Amino acid sequence: MKKFLYFLPFFVFLVSCAKKITVPSSFDYKEIFASEYVLASWQKITDNNSPIHIYIEGDGNAFNSYGYPTDNPTPKGTFLRELAFNDECKNVAYIARPGQFVKNQNKNQTDWTTSRFSEKIVNSVSQAVKEIAGKRPVVLIGYSGGALLSGLVISRNPDLKIVKWVTIAGVLNHKKWTEFLKLPPLKDSLDLDVLPDVKQVHIVGEKDKIVPVELTKSIVPEETLIIVPKAKHKIVDFDMYILYNN
Repeated sequence: MKKFLYFLPFFVFLVSCAKKITVPSSFDYKEIFASEYVLASWQKITDNNSPIHIYIEGDGNAFNSYGYPTDNPTPKGTFLRELAFNDECKNVAYIARPGQFVKNQNKNQTDWTTSRFSEKIVNSVSQAVKEIAGKRPVVLIGYSGGALLSGLVISRNPDLKIVKWVTIAGVLNHKKWTEFLKLPPLKDSLDLDVLPDVKQVHIVGEKDKIVPVELTKSIVPEETLIIVPKAKHKIVDFDMYILYNN
């Protein structure tokens, strides 16, 4: 287990604050038609032969402050998009979850609540990852609920060339997570009972109450865990070197 002590202040973001974001000119917005969903993505592809970093968004604004499902799970914060937009890798993509960002499509609240990790959700995100990645080696990065989703994508798609799996404040097993926090079970979702056999790094906030450190410690190998001192779930001090060097 590592204590992560060296930060780049530029990568400190407050996820809970809704704010505008400037999309770099190097990124193009694209909508991916994957199964029955249209997934929003921003992509920077500059070298067809180089690896690609693919970021999978968290659950977003799935529930309101009273604990009820929302009609629009689009994230209010910009944390993961900012990480993607500031990633200096030649090829980078950000993939939103079903129901996020895209207007004028049929939306079902179960897609971001009890069924957020269902077969059809995993299949759609898998299709998007494959379409973007092509034959390139992939570093797959998942934030919060996107961590579990990214793990399921890896486990169910051995043909993907995954060279590293990075999770940030990640839910890694929803059954253990809901039991730990005494939440209703996600009865219509797949789970990750065994972690994928790939190189991996799991980054957690020391003060995170949404995905507590103790829970992550019980799931991941100690040598793969990086604890960010004083960080909560919505404020992550994150140094991009982790994507390249760990």
